[in-house]
Amino acid sequence: MMRLQTTIMTMAATLALAACVEREAPTGAEDFATFCAACHGTSGRGNGPAAVGLDRKPADLTGLSARNGGAFPGTAVMAKIWGYTGASPGGRVDGSPMPEFGPLLQGDLVPYDGGDGTQTPTPVRLVQIAEYLRLLQE
Repeated sequence: MMRLQTTIMTMAATLALAACVEREAPTGAEDFATFCAACHGTSGRGNGPAAVGLDRKPADLTGLSARNGGAFPGTAVMAKIWGYTGASPGGRVDGSPMPEFGPLLQGDLVPYDGGDGTQTPTPVRLVQIAEYLRLLQE
């Protein structure tokens, strides 16, 4: 009986330690708050505190679907975040002041259709932030 109790206590302690050590990846909302809200604002309207110092006002992310005929442009959104257009010193080739988001591009890949009908292996955190932006649409 004592051996069973010791085994159970050891397993419980191991699980508790693992829960403390292993942290799940941030959600799309958490990544938005970390990487985007300073410029785009917590509501996504482009009115974050850092927007004041930018030459170009950040996009109002709540109207992405409206500006795309009512369909959320998932692939284009992820391309903008990822920087498919390429980077140059001081910004991207397209003139955007958006930084590159390395942490969003690391980790597990999942098949994702951003709205263009193609399942593409995509970093899960990039998918999560795109799906969060889909929720902000008005």
